[in-house]
Amino acid sequence: MHAQDSPNSLDSPAATAPPRRSGLTVVAICFFVVVFDGYDLIVYGASVPKLLAEPDWHLTPSRVGGIASWTLFGMLLGALSSGALTERLGRRQIVLIGITWFSVAMMACSAAPNPGSLTALRFVAGLGLGGVIPSSIALTMEYAPRERRQLYNALMFAGYPVGGVLAASLARGLLAEHGWRPLFALGAAPLVLVLPIAWRYLPESPGYLLSRARTEEARAVAQQHGLDFEALRREHTATMDKAGPRALFQPNVVVATVLFGAASFCGLLLVYGLNTWLPHLMRKAGYDLGDALSFLIVLNVGAIIGAVSASLLADRFGPKRASVGAFGAAVVSLVVLTHKMDQGWLYLAVAVAGFGSVGTQIIVNGYVGSHYPTRIRNAALGWSLGIGRAGAILGPTLGGWMLDAGFGFESNFYVFASVAALGLLAIGFVPRPATSTSPAGLPAKEEMHA
Repeated sequence: MHAQDSPNSLDSPAATAPPRRSGLTVVAICFFVVVFDGYDLIVYGASVPKLLAEPDWHLTPSRVGGIASWTLFGMLLGALSSGALTERLGRRQIVLIGITWFSVAMMACSAAPNPGSLTALRFVAGLGLGGVIPSSIALTMEYAPRERRQLYNALMFAGYPVGGVLAASLARGLLAEHGWRPLFALGAAPLVLVLPIAWRYLPESPGYLLSRARTEEARAVAQQHGLDFEALRREHTATMDKAGPRALFQPNVVVATVLFGAASFCGLLLVYGLNTWLPHLMRKAGYDLGDALSFLIVLNVGAIIGAVSASLLADRFGPKRASVGAFGAAVVSLVVLTHKMDQGWLYLAVAVAGFGSVGTQIIVNGYVGSHYPTRIRNAALGWSLGIGRAGAILGPTLGGWMLDAGFGFESNFYVFASVAALGLLAIGFVPRPATSTSPAGLPAKEEMHA
């Protein structure tokens, strides 16, 4: 028996000391990291009207959409590479490096002298933005109360639309008079507002420490934050034997695997397509810049409400029914946006579209996690979100292509509504799990609420 695993260590003063910090401090830090992740992505969409009017740049909608897609491609590579880097550096270090990376890159973006350099710098920023998300998710899931993990994960992800509200609100006050550069420069604020707090209070993942055989350190961190160390160690031991991606394509799960990938593709295309093009589309619909940016604020307010209510709806009705309902809400709201009507009703439709995009994707992620057994759950989520990233990359480019081709704003909303309808069909045809029990041995949601 190794010394660090000796039963006597359980009788040490550290083992009986009361928690000195709340695990929710970690969740809060991850929330603010995601706030600025959302800000840096959505501020681009808020800036599109001014980018199209930038003197001597001669940008077209398709070029503007392409720049946004390069950002998302950088996020994809950042997320993929962060997995290997996390194994060597730990989740805490990845978050700290990511905050520094995307903050400096955003400051550089604000000084970009031409479209080519802006494209390259947005790609570089995307590497940092994509790198912090997996580690933020993992830390949130480890440090949140065990019985509230899904809810706190949803609350953490609500930081994305909160960042969107912040970006659109600042754009409404600054964009018309000062242009897009100050908005990008404000993306460096995490260097001052978040990084010092994260450096001081963000602990390392107990799971990472266990994987490096630093058992006593993991025990101390868990006790300091009031975590059940033995439960964490059991989880770590269980995941050491997880199966690889090929298990997702066995006959009993292959249909669900393909359909989940399709649903995530549709969901993330909606999220990033709408956040990139909504202000410009509303300007084409006849609204001035301030009103068009107000719609972006409302979209993300709806997404905040959706991020929280999504987890509650999934708990009440099951993730499949909740996902179908959320995709359906997106279809209806996007069709409504093609019609002229009272501005109050349009605001409501935009808010529902926010719920139907961001809220839907959160439910789908939870559905994937509950559908597969523990040993292939991580692989299933990786597959679903990986395919979804392709939709995220396509969304901004698709909107730009349609605008360059001369299609009206109505056509864009109809295309986005069609994507939501395809997502609804994909998630609606996901078959029930092969067994009637969840990986934890509890009745599966779809069986309980069928």
